[in-house]
Amino acid sequence: PTYYYKSPPPPSPIYQYSSPPPPPYYYKSPPPPSPTYHYSSPPPPYYYKSPPPPSPSPPPPYYYKSPPPPAPTYYYKSPPPPSPIYQYSSPPPPPYYYKSPPPPSPTYHYSS
Repeated sequence: PTYYYKSPPPPSPIYQYSSPPPPPYYYKSPPPPSPTYHYSSPPPPYYYKSPPPPSPSPPPPYYYKSPPPPAPTYYYKSPPPPSPIYQYSSPPPPPYYYKSPPPPSPTYHYSS
């Protein structure tokens, strides 16, 4: 039998996963500058206030006080005298009268 050589199998297809194309990037224009406000009326002139007038009340007269009297010089007192020593004298004894001895009792003679 005649051999037919089969052709080799076709190579497996290579899958190329293509990511979806990025969305087109739009560069945003910079924000418009904030509008400058033109104040139509000019600013009012600034008046510097004059300082307040000095108060007319005259200052009260100042009475110079006499200087305080000098501090008293302290005189050192002499020590107190010693307390007197009390000598308690006993009262004088009453005068003693010697009584005369009683007269002898009369001897009674009983006469029978």
